[in-house]
This record gives sequence, C-alpha cells and structure tokens, in this order.
Amino acid sequence: MNHQSRRAPFLPDFAGRAGSELLGIYLNDHLAGATAGVGRARHLVSACRGSAVGEAMAPVADEIARDRRTLLAVMRGLDVPIRRYKVYAGRLGERAGRLKSNGRLVRRSPLSTLLELELLYAGVAGKSRAWQVLRQLAEHDERLDAPQFDALLERARGQLRTIDELHRRQTEETFAHSGST
Repeated sequence: MNHQSRRAPFLPDFAGRAGSELLGIYLNDHLAGATAGVGRARHLVSACRGSAVGEAMAPVADEIARDRRTLLAVMRGLDVPIRRYKVYAGRLGERAGRLKSNGRLVRRSPLSTLLELELLYAGVAGKSRAWQVLRQLAEHDERLDAPQFDALLERARGQLRTIDELHRRQTEETFAHSGST
C-alpha cells in the first residue's frame, strides 16, 4: 500500500506540504476573524453597559476571547506560524467597522446594536465551522483533541443561541415604532 492510498479521501494533501500550508492559511484567516470578533464583542459590551444586551453579552465576550486563545494554542500545537499581518488586519477591520453611520450622530443608534449582533452571529457561526473542520481533522491527527472540539462546538452553539435571542429582542426594540407611520 503506497502512502497516497493511506491518506483520508477528504484530505489528499494534508500530510504533505500543500495540506499543511493550506491549513496554516485557513487557521490564520480564522485567527484574524477571531481577533475582530473579540474586539467587536468587547465593544458591544462596553457600548451597551447597563442594558440587557451588555449584561448578556459580557460572558459571551469572555468566551469569545477564550476561544481565540484556544485557537492560538491549537496553532502552536500544529506548528502553524502566526501571520501577524492577518491579526492586525482583523483588528483594523473591526475598528473601521465602528465608523459607519446608523442614522444618529451624537447618541448610539439601536440599529448599531442590531448590526453588531448580526456581525457577531456571523463570526461565531464561522468559528463553529472551523471547530467542525478541526474536529474532523482530529480523526486523522493525534495532535488534535476531538473531545476538545466537541466542547468548543457546544459552546459556540450556546453563544449562537444567546446572540440570536438578543437579536430578536433588539429587532423588536429597534423597529417598535417604525410600523406606526
């Protein structure tokens, strides 16, 4: 049996250089997204301090930060080099996203909270997909811990449920009076 036929069919080059390079790019892209997600979650908690959104998002923001640290640890365990420029791009992109106008110049618009919740939902959904990919790769790579990714997937599902519920409430608050015109 040659080396090629022993590889998993969904990872034809994973054991080789091309597969490792692709995994490095993939994980660094997710690290950039995680960096943006941490910044966005913390900003939302700060901007909504004292509200139901701020209270509910505080533990989620902490989990998102913990998930980013976990991703970094996984990357170190796989000897994937951190591409700092991608981390900086994630941070810069998140901060640039704060500059958009949502119909108010002085006070924070409820639309800002709604859109930030949508961005966080998309980010957590993407992170969940990354955990699924790593869970799948754990079946073929002893450096990856399948039960760890099962737990991370469950945590991401909880984050999505929280964000989804907050989004539902924020939608009602944001558009409560728009139907009366």
